[in-house]
Amino acid sequence: MILEHRGARPVVHPTAYVAPTAVVSGDVEVGPHCRILFGAVVTADSGPIRLGEHVIVMENAVLRGTARDPLTIGHHSLVGPHASVTGAEVGERTFLATGSSVFNGARIGAGSEVRVNGCVHLRTVLSPGSTVPIGWVTVGDPARIMPPVHHDAIWAIQRDLDFPGYVFGVDRGDPDAMVTITERYARALAERPTTRDERSES
Repeated sequence: MILEHRGARPVVHPTAYVAPTAVVSGDVEVGPHCRILFGAVVTADSGPIRLGEHVIVMENAVLRGTARDPLTIGHHSLVGPHASVTGAEVGERTFLATGSSVFNGARIGAGSEVRVNGCVHLRTVLSPGSTVPIGWVTVGDPARIMPPVHHDAIWAIQRDLDFPGYVFGVDRGDPDAMVTITERYARALAERPTTRDERSES
């Protein structure tokens, strides 16, 4: 399904394929020979998304662009099933495996691999040709790649990257932080994308 959002309609190259149950919404450019498979969501909520040539987005992956951090994925990259990528720069020939997560402001160098359930955290910079092992967490600039059992070491870096402040503009120490975040996010998501048919009916 191709949806217009905030006055922008996706541009899908004629050689690309978008599955009938996939959603592509807003300021999205889908390059030549891309494939967006069943159940995938590619949504420019508040910022653009640019997919290069031969980018494969597998089933039920979620790609999201933000105002602060547009999402770009370089040529010949693959985003696996159930992966989540928000507001990141992903270099060419990159493999983001099943269940991997890439957060706002991350930059992944060309030829990298984020293996099954791997995580590239907020504002993390991963050098070209890097590998994040299965289930491991990458955090910081320069990136440190650590197993999840090293939670304290991960948190020591992650805390200063300030997810709630960077993404939502909210102080982590505010006891009402989640109230502010959810109310602000609900307002931002209130504008509903529309299909061509819905626009013609109004």
